[in-house]
Amino acid sequence: MGLLTGVLTLPLAPVRGLVWVADRLYDEAYRQMLSPEAARRQLGVALRDLEAGRITEQEYDEVEAGLLPLMQNPYPPAPQPGLRVVPGGQPPGPNRSGQEA
Repeated sequence: MGLLTGVLTLPLAPVRGLVWVADRLYDEAYRQMLSPEAARRQLGVALRDLEAGRITEQEYDEVEAGLLPLMQNPYPPAPQPGLRVVPGGQPPGPNRSGQEA
């Protein structure tokens, strides 16, 4: 980054800092939400609810089925904020002619 560019973009520094903090918060929330410990904790709560009669066996099985993949394969890749996926599963990008799709 040149000196002139640095001076001209200086007013944007607070915005860049805010974006950086937001990215760190997003990453940490994602990590905590999908950790095996969080899945075990949620499963324990569901088991206590089942034993107390607050949920049915079928509801417990649904919770368990949703949490077991997280316990077996923790931390799936985090979605990238702002990444748009088009039908067919491929993100947009330059086409063969080099032009943006």
